[in-house]
Amino acid sequence: MDESTHYPREHGLGAENRLRRGLGLLAIVVAASLSGHLLVEDAAYGLYALLPTLVVIGMALITRRTLEALLAGCLSGFLILSPTTAVQDMAVTGLEVMQNPTMGWIILVCGLLGSLIGLLQFARGTEAFSHSAGRYLKNRRTAMLGATGLGALIFIDDYLNAMTVSAAMKRLFDRLRISRSMLAYIVDSTAAPICLLIPFSTWAIYLAGLLESHHLAEAGQGFSYYLGLVPYLIYPWVALMLVILVASGIVPALGRMKAAERGEEARDDELASDDTERQTHRPPRLVNFVLPVVTLLLATWWFDIDALIGVGFALLVTLGLYIAQDIAPLNRLFDELLAGFQQMLLPLGIVFAAFILQSVNESLGLTETLISWVEPVMRGSWLPGVTFLLLAALAFATGSFWGVYAIAFPIVIPIAQATDASLPLTLGAMISAGAFGSHACFFGDATVLSARGCGISPIQHALTQLPYVLLAALISAVAYFLLA
Repeated sequence: MDESTHYPREHGLGAENRLRRGLGLLAIVVAASLSGHLLVEDAAYGLYALLPTLVVIGMALITRRTLEALLAGCLSGFLILSPTTAVQDMAVTGLEVMQNPTMGWIILVCGLLGSLIGLLQFARGTEAFSHSAGRYLKNRRTAMLGATGLGALIFIDDYLNAMTVSAAMKRLFDRLRISRSMLAYIVDSTAAPICLLIPFSTWAIYLAGLLESHHLAEAGQGFSYYLGLVPYLIYPWVALMLVILVASGIVPALGRMKAAERGEEARDDELASDDTERQTHRPPRLVNFVLPVVTLLLATWWFDIDALIGVGFALLVTLGLYIAQDIAPLNRLFDELLAGFQQMLLPLGIVFAAFILQSVNESLGLTETLISWVEPVMRGSWLPGVTFLLLAALAFATGSFWGVYAIAFPIVIPIAQATDASLPLTLGAMISAGAFGSHACFFGDATVLSARGCGISPIQHALTQLPYVLLAALISAVAYFLLA
């Protein structure tokens, strides 16, 4: 499964040069990591705490591959911590990550969503939806606005949003010659930002709980308190307005998105072939897409915004619906179900490696290091803007968005209460930073799923949407400084 661009075939000297470059990169990473271990005293890692994240970013930009870059960053961190036991520590941490209930939930939800999408494609349900939508979305502008609107409607969970919108719209985008990179940008921009702005979502439930646990809201009042913070969530608002302007054609393609719109984009061959694989002999019917998706959304909402239960019910309904129509024998449907799950192995591997990186960063004290550097200026009117910039950088570097909230709440809230800073504005900046991280981080779960659903690599998606993400972040930072 190739996540990189399509390089021309090289033989002899070319292959040898690539091998040398790879070994050279590995040698640099190992040498820098070992120097960190030797020079650090009393577990005060300082600048060396940034090294694993810098390795990940650097290798991802050089190799255009995400999983390998993450594993290299993890190895770098373990070498800094203990060179003699780095491999053992990495294996033990990987086992601990796999035993984490959150990781188990992600594996089941993402894998089963892949199974559901696989069944929809096999039964030609996505084809039927594409044809139906094409009757109304007949040009570039209407198709992009339609994708944005569909993303806004699926606000319950960012995972459901990313997988469902991409599956529903990519055929139509291909027909209208709109790049998959543009679709991925639209999907990602209506994932976490929408989940934060429309507070009947997994994000809002989690944040309401944090507001109550830190005594900002009384028991049972966290949701009401969160509603009052929605106007201060500047980054989600800006990201949503910007994607609407892009979809409307008012804001043009920027940076690498220009090349993608000209057809110069790298796609994952295995994913790109999904649309042309053999499908059922039955004609496409819209009900074979709409009923499973509606079941998915309603069941998720009914069972307290639990996507795992929602996708379980959706699979049962989908199998029953397809068997009733004699779309295929049960054993063939299960073959497609398993094939869909298998398609999610790469993104799940990326999320797994990102969890290991989070653990390494915690051991190195990355969060504490960054906060200690900027804490002197986290005062008064500077606090909201500095909070947004710091936590946005931290969320991007660690790939942990809800984790950043859990760490930042007990640090930032007392500072805001002890100074003349606006508490709602500061909380809005804190929450917006997590939205930026989810939107921008190329190894974050939402970005990986958006890219996967659209059939491109995470690094391709991250680089093509980067100008829009940075523009939204810049506008948000300026707004927080001015409003404070």
